[in-house]
Amino acid sequence: MPHVIVKIWPGKTEAQKQELAEAITKNVMEILGNSEASVSVAVEEVDSERWREEVCLPEIAGQPDRLYKKPGYTM
Repeated sequence: MPHVIVKIWPGKTEAQKQELAEAITKNVMEILGNSEASVSVAVEEVDSERWREEVCLPEIAGQPDRLYKKPGYTM
């Protein structure tokens, strides 16, 4: 606990994904007080042509009460 899932478009390097995972882990540890061993981070690539159907509509527009940071665009 906790497990963080980041969904992104393809094209980021493995180094960028690793750096992001490390930054998220550090912030989770600092803010929530978890140990590094208890934090896991996954990166899931979703193609841009599938983004609206697989991410935007069901996870962003479909669950607004779960969003703590909303996107800056309208759906």
